[in-house]
Parts: sequence; structure tokens; C-alpha cells
Amino acid sequence: MSTSNKKLKERLKAVESRHVTLISDDFPVFWESAQGSVVRDVDGKKYLDLTSAFAVSSLGHRAPAIQKAIVAQSHKMWHGMGDVHPNSVKVELLEELARICPGKLGVSILSSSGAEAVESALKTARLFTGKPGVIAFRGAYHGLSYGTLGLTDRAEFSAPFRDQIPSISVHMPYPDSLRGPKEEECLERLEKFLKNPSPQPSPDGRGRSEATGEGGLRFGAVLVEPVQGRGGIRIPSPLFLKELRRITRSHGLLLIADEIMTGIGRTGKTFAVEHSGIVPDLLCVGKALANGFPLSACVGTPEVMSAWPSSDGEAIHTSTFLGNPLGCAMALASLKELRSKNLAAKAATLGEWWKRELMEEIGGHPRVGEIRGLGLMVGIEFVTDKKSLAPDPQWTGRVVTQALKRGLIVLSGGSCRNVLTLTPALTISKAELQKATRLLKETLYGTAIV
Repeated sequence: MSTSNKKLKERLKAVESRHVTLISDDFPVFWESAQGSVVRDVDGKKYLDLTSAFAVSSLGHRAPAIQKAIVAQSHKMWHGMGDVHPNSVKVELLEELARICPGKLGVSILSSSGAEAVESALKTARLFTGKPGVIAFRGAYHGLSYGTLGLTDRAEFSAPFRDQIPSISVHMPYPDSLRGPKEEECLERLEKFLKNPSPQPSPDGRGRSEATGEGGLRFGAVLVEPVQGRGGIRIPSPLFLKELRRITRSHGLLLIADEIMTGIGRTGKTFAVEHSGIVPDLLCVGKALANGFPLSACVGTPEVMSAWPSSDGEAIHTSTFLGNPLGCAMALASLKELRSKNLAAKAATLGEWWKRELMEEIGGHPRVGEIRGLGLMVGIEFVTDKKSLAPDPQWTGRVVTQALKRGLIVLSGGSCRNVLTLTPALTISKAELQKATRLLKETLYGTAIV
């Protein structure tokens, strides 16, 4: 049976729900193999991957250390009974998470996806504070499960299911370096709200109140991404998290840091909260944790995690694949590589160099509104013109398509889909980034402005 990109599109269209994969003349290309930052499709064409497959393969595709860990663990077992008869490698991973997480964060709940880790944090906050309400931020992305959908601030995701989503959240402003608001304004709005909660419009714009003030929804936690990933690589100053930590403490709220995308070295620190020197009450990590295996964790302080009752043999929050031994072994190998090769520091240095390189080569393009980044997490925001700064998602989409034709895999992000979100492997070379910059420049200046 033919496995060309063209044939596979037709085969996929017949068997997958049509909402999952965009199928067009140009999308998708079907991957056949990947090594480091290079991907080869089924037609034999090579691509430079600037996404590390959704910021998962931060050590590069098919990293030798991870491959070795998979093989070694597969000779022992690849599935166990995570919450009944655990495997020893699960304990080793939990101990390593306790070692690398800041402050007193050291007690974990393992799961499979980022959304599940966030749900673990939401349940923990409810148990500890006794309050169901959660404050999130505009532009936030925390997952698409029913537990997280109301916290993800994208109407296109939540609107079809609004009548099934629990009303537990409000969304406050998040700093935006290009258009505002600034950090101080966001913090002022948050404190004002906490002193006098008032009805907030729901993310789908229908005007339904998420909080009713006195006698209404009580808030127990604030959920924040230290850097908004799918929200368009929005990077607040360290002041924002520092003050957020102060505010949550003064109002008796838990602070939950969603580091699903930013964690494990991506921003130049092991965790992005370290840039601000703060320690949240709960920290969610996933994606790059196991470099390709579905594995995530919610890590909390002993005090906060003590809100969970002791197991009587029937855990009230668990899953079949909790602490899968293959995933745990891969995560241990990943964290060892991160430490031994000092990859977080490399991401900091290489990211700053690349940001300057991008500014020099494409910063003057009439559609580039801003280039921003922290470590190897870079966003290029496209606008219709530099005076109005109006988002230009249509042109961004054409750039993504034209880049793919030139052998460059990039993604668009942001609430308006007008930001190139670049998250290359932490192991990518300077030469590969120089090639990527050249291809981006060719793409931008070779794409018709209409």
C-alpha cells in the first residue's frame, strides 16, 4: 500500500474525525523518521524542526540516552500497577522530581497528559482550601479536557461545550509587551477583583457571570503560566510572578504554576518560576519531562498535598497508566541529560544569541511586530503594519505553509493565531539555528503581502 503524503491524506481522512488534523493541499506532511532536529517525511523530504514536536523532544528526536533507557526498561517490564503494586523506577522519578523542584515542592501526583496534571492541581487546591473557584488569565492554555476547558481562554475551544463546563473560573488580564496591559495594571486589576469580586464575562463572550460577588463563587487558587506558550509566547517581567506570589499569600490563595511547556530547561532555567525567584504551592510539568512518552506530574508542598486523604486501597484520583515504568525510565534519563549537559544554561545562552540574530535578519520586516523570547522559547508576532499593530493571522498562516515548503517546521500560536511559536530542541546547534534564520528570512520576504 502506498505511503506517500498524498495517499496517506486520503487514508487518514477516511478514518479520523475530521476536526483533528487539517488536511489541505499543503498539510500535513507525514513523518517517517526523526533524529535530532531533522525530520524526514514519507516522500523522503527533510525538514528542520523548530517545534521539537510541541516542545516535547527537548533533547532532540530519538535522543540516544532516551533510546537506551527505553530499551533497558523494556527488557524488565513496560507496564505495572502504578497505584497498587508500583515499580521501583516510579519511586526513583518521584525522588528526582523532589530534588530538582524549587523550595519545598516535593510530593507528586503522576499522570499522562498536561491537562491531567492541571486537573490534579485543581483537585488539590479544592481539597486544601475548601473553595472551588480558580482565577486564570486571558490568553491562557491549560488543556482541553472538561476539567481544564473552562480555564483555557479560547472561545473556539470552549463555546460548543459551554453548557457542560463547570463555572469555576474567571480570567484576569495577562501582561502583553506589545500592546499592553503592563504588569502593574494586571496586578492592580487582580487585587481590585479580590477585594470586591464582581461578575466577569465568560470566555465565549456570552456575558454569563463566572463570579457573583458576595455569597457567590469563592476562590481558592490562582493558575498561571510563567510564560504563555500557546497564548503567543507572552513573557511577563519577573515582577509579575513576584507580586502574584505576594498577592496570593495575602489573600490566602494557592498559586499554581502551569509549567507543562516551560518546564525542564526550556526557558533557560529548570523551571521558569526560577527567573522570578518564587516558589508556587503547586507546579505542573509535562511535555519534555519524558521526551516523547505521555507522562506528567503535579508537584506540591507536603503541607498542601496533605489535603489528600491516605489511600485505603481505592485511590480517589488515579489512572491506569500512572507511573508507567517506560515513561518513568525515560524521564529519569531526560533529567539526567538535562543536568549532565547543562542544557538549561545552554538554552539561555543560545536563546539570547538567536533572538539577536532574528532581530538583525527579520526584525525590520514590515509584518514583524515583535520578536520576544526566553531561553529557547521564541515568539515572532506578525501584524498588518507596525503602526496599528493589528494581528495578521492570515499572513501568519501563509508563512507557516511557505516555511514548510522550504523545509522548515514551525507553528502558529496566540489568541489570534498570528505568532510563530518557536521551541526547538535544547540540543539544536548554532549552525542549525543559522540555517533556520536564513529559511525564515527567505520565507518572510518571499511571501506576498496582501
